[in-house]
Amino acid sequence: MKNIIPLTKTILIIGLFLGLNLTIFAQGGPPPPPPPGGGHGQTTNQPPQGGNAPVGGGLFILIGLGAAWGAGKVIAARREKE
Repeated sequence: MKNIIPLTKTILIIGLFLGLNLTIFAQGGPPPPPPPGGGHGQTTNQPPQGGNAPVGGGLFILIGLGAAWGAGKVIAARREKE
């Protein structure tokens, strides 16, 4: 048992190091700068629209579900005590 714990720690550290290292390579580079004058008939140098997903509604749903799950766990723990 004493030999398993250091081996497990070593494997975990190496696995985390390699896993974090691989996620760095998964990142894409920044987009290229727009052409001079806006391009595609645009008269202003505004960035293209889109890419902004609304997360407000979904976030509130997830928080509500998490609170309900936590409340259920608290109620179950209190019933188990009694």
